[in-house]
Amino acid sequence: MAVEPDIERPEQSSSGSNLGLNRRKFLIGGGALGGLVVAWALWPRSYTPNVAATENEQIFGAFLKISEDGQVTVVVPQSEMGQGVYTVLPQILADELGADWRTVAVEPAPINPLYSNRLLAEQWAESLMPAGTEKLVENAAVRWVVQNVAIREQFMVTADSTSIPAFAESFREAGAAARILLTKAAATKWDVAWESCTVENGIISNGDKKLRFGELVRDAITQNLPDPVPLRPAGTGNLIGQDVPRLDLPSKLDGSANFAGDIRLPDMVFAAIRQGPIGDTRLKSFNRAGASKITGFIDVVEGDKWIAAVATNWWAANRALDKMSPVFETRGFMADSEKIDTALQEALDDGPGIRFVSRGETKGAFTKENVLQARYHADAALHAPIETRTATAEYKDGGLELWMATQAPVAAAQAAASMLHIGQDRVTLYPMLSGGSFDRNLDNDIAGQVAKIAKQMGRPVQLVWSRAEDLMHDHYRAPSQARLDAAMGKGGRVEALQIKIAAPPSAREQVRRLFDGEDTVTAMRSTIGDADIKSVAGLDVPYDIANLTVDHHSAFVGVPTGNWRSNAHSSNIFYLESFIDELAAKAGIEPLSFRMQMMNNQPRLARCLTGVAAMAGWDGGLDSSGQGLACHSMRGGYIAVIASASRGASGLAVRRISATVDIGRIIHPDIARQQIEGGIVFGLAMALGSATRFQNGLPTAKRLRDLSLPRLAEIPPLQIEFIRSEEEPVGYEELGVPAVAPAVANALFSATGVRLRQLPLFGEVS
Repeated sequence: MAVEPDIERPEQSSSGSNLGLNRRKFLIGGGALGGLVVAWALWPRSYTPNVAATENEQIFGAFLKISEDGQVTVVVPQSEMGQGVYTVLPQILADELGADWRTVAVEPAPINPLYSNRLLAEQWAESLMPAGTEKLVENAAVRWVVQNVAIREQFMVTADSTSIPAFAESFREAGAAARILLTKAAATKWDVAWESCTVENGIISNGDKKLRFGELVRDAITQNLPDPVPLRPAGTGNLIGQDVPRLDLPSKLDGSANFAGDIRLPDMVFAAIRQGPIGDTRLKSFNRAGASKITGFIDVVEGDKWIAAVATNWWAANRALDKMSPVFETRGFMADSEKIDTALQEALDDGPGIRFVSRGETKGAFTKENVLQARYHADAALHAPIETRTATAEYKDGGLELWMATQAPVAAAQAAASMLHIGQDRVTLYPMLSGGSFDRNLDNDIAGQVAKIAKQMGRPVQLVWSRAEDLMHDHYRAPSQARLDAAMGKGGRVEALQIKIAAPPSAREQVRRLFDGEDTVTAMRSTIGDADIKSVAGLDVPYDIANLTVDHHSAFVGVPTGNWRSNAHSSNIFYLESFIDELAAKAGIEPLSFRMQMMNNQPRLARCLTGVAAMAGWDGGLDSSGQGLACHSMRGGYIAVIASASRGASGLAVRRISATVDIGRIIHPDIARQQIEGGIVFGLAMALGSATRFQNGLPTAKRLRDLSLPRLAEIPPLQIEFIRSEEEPVGYEELGVPAVAPAVANALFSATGVRLRQLPLFGEVS
């Protein structure tokens, strides 16, 4: 069988563990043009699958195994967080394979370089490489090295809507390879040409002769693949474009789905944790005697910056922490919103900026007569998934077994191994379903914490962060401020646009935590002053404006920041699309026409705009109608949103949100609709709340009720229309978020004449 050659395994360190992924490996890529491409030939670049299989299962490469009873199991390397990746990727493979969907199952992938997310590594390359070297990534040789370093170093990460574009081709090829091997096995039995056989619903046919997959698997793995492996013509299968049942749904409905908090092991105990304020914090003291009065209390485990109580149940552990009254000491800067606001403002007005987007010439374009300027700001936003950080671990015989949901399994295993001073190969990670995430699970502090607790206790431990801990020690969507200047010409033409964004270098900070193992404080400090192209994400403005500049002004805000659903797109598109409406108002042109006159090179986005206008009955937002418009293009997807809103008795009343979306060829229409609808609701929550201020090193939001999230009764009717397209499918999990807040703000301006320039729209939360 020629599916996977038997070739060299990953390099091992002297301790026997895989060499850990860290940012230094990517720095090698920066020197690729200096001769390291030649040295690359010495590095192992291909690996064998390590998928577990039973006696009656045969492994067909890294992504597929088939049993003798016909069960088709697809191995998915991306974290299932509710976005449907456990269905969509198997659907791609099963369609190419010709499988019967009723026989398809899914399981998470083990750690292996074969599952590296090369597309994401390339997209993150600017953040992985030193500040100031971003232009190097534009070189094809450097991109090639970055992708291959990612493979070698097991860059298994789920983020930035890359699951479909990164893995669709690999899953399709895996399905095609298995289909041909099975077909060849059948053809050999029948003594016919394999090309004359057909495959459908898990059955190989040739005239009246039929065989099921399960009857052929043992013979199939002895066959050889043609080179290249032929794929089915588009549209040949019967699964792509269909609303096949979600593979993760039945277990979630009947309660049999396992999350990290569902794990139960013999002799297991439960832990709760308290961590001090954000900053250079250490545990100073605690009253152990108080905890001893709690029934079920067992022991205390101390970390440098945290303390955990262990008990026979979680409630007892959490009450024990209350009784212990731990005291923390924080030195130096403590997070405070007034200081954060000042730091952002000073960075915007006086700090050096790094230009990431430049076209034409803005110098000399602005005069007192033609300029319109506006300033905007957004507070830090929280993830607040339903499932707080949870992990279960057992330490025995010098190794650790770890059950947790993570978007970065290699980094999680490394965090646990580092805490215990053991090799990464001594950590066995079981990836669990995630109860939401919105990129919260990219950070893996809990892996080290539960590892330390499990080792000290000498028995299995389940650690659950309380809701307050989860909110107080989040890695927030970065707070930011923006200044936008436009030079207006005759007829309302935008002659020049200058955008300045003040924000911390959030992406650079996160990769240092994720790949270098730096703690929160070190990661924040080590990136002070760094420019970050991700901070201006979304501002490669789609409008036909001849003269444009976009600058990032780096600021230290003293709170940990990181990925958040749609990242900086969420705030930057609020700034841009609100400002475009301001320009339309100044020009005296209704907002749709104003945008369309600048859509010369954006036919797909323009079609979304005209489509949503027709669907929603766009009236121009005139005469206080309360309609607002916004649009965005993101990672190959396009969306236009119209919101109908007004001021109500309790603040904001959103009556309807309509959206037209172009995401290329749609694999699973219902999941695509779910994700766009979910993104719109998430964007509405961002417009109303989801944010926090800071005081004395702690966020002011400590409970879900502090976040001003919309309740179910406050969610308006949603109209979603997809544009039929045969373009390549793109990731759409975050596309619905960014355009909602500006559409709502623009609707409120239409209804009331008041322009709101902050997120959340009604100021401070809690």
